[in-house]
Amino acid sequence: MVRTIPPKPQIGNNAARHTETVKKLRVAAYVRVSTENEEQQTSFEAQYEHYYDYITNHPAWEFAGIYADDGISAVSTKYREQFNKMIQDCMDGKIDYVVTKSISRFARNTVDCLNFVRKLKDKNIPVFFEKEGIESTDQRGEIMLTILASLAQQESESLSQNVKIGMQYRFQQGKVMVNCACFLGYDKDADGKLIINPEQAETVKRIFREYLEGASCIKIAKGLERDGILTGRGKTRWYDKHGQKDIGK
Repeated sequence: MVRTIPPKPQIGNNAARHTETVKKLRVAAYVRVSTENEEQQTSFEAQYEHYYDYITNHPAWEFAGIYADDGISAVSTKYREQFNKMIQDCMDGKIDYVVTKSISRFARNTVDCLNFVRKLKDKNIPVFFEKEGIESTDQRGEIMLTILASLAQQESESLSQNVKIGMQYRFQQGKVMVNCACFLGYDKDADGKLIINPEQAETVKRIFREYLEGASCIKIAKGLERDGILTGRGKTRWYDKHGQKDIGK
């Protein structure tokens, strides 16, 4: 016969310890794709879904958001708005742990990568790089990060050079290398040749006309937003490359 022995009742501080809820880690993910073609858009959506499931299915984690930069390929993190917002939220105590696909997705510049990792480490916030299987607060983490981030930066610079050479060759052949999803005024026909988009062309004419009439870039941008005119990327807000309200993209 099996005799069941009930647990002893807990009293005082022991009872409080056993009933206390364990605080979950607030975990956020950072995802990025470098171009805006259809294949990369699929990658972007897949990464987003993967990390949402990855975080929410972990019993000890609390979902703290997914920070996603879409269509940004710059080596520097300067123009990645969501990346910088994530870092600020970490500094503000809103995030306890960060997961990302790889070092090259996080930062392709070695200095940037190490600076941000150390900045988060000072706040006791680890970054987990899934592809490399590295956690930044691990004893070997920084050494491996230094090596792998350097390799990622070299790969990025090499790829950039190869792309430039390829574009020069195509220009010599008279082939147009333009992503029409990134700017106003043109589409491509079935043969890949540029054709004017009449509706967007009117917006381009308006911008140049107002500028020649003496309007500032900020004033033009405000007017475009007021009239509900979208940017080349289909956004409602207009910015220049420095992140100020402007007409650049």
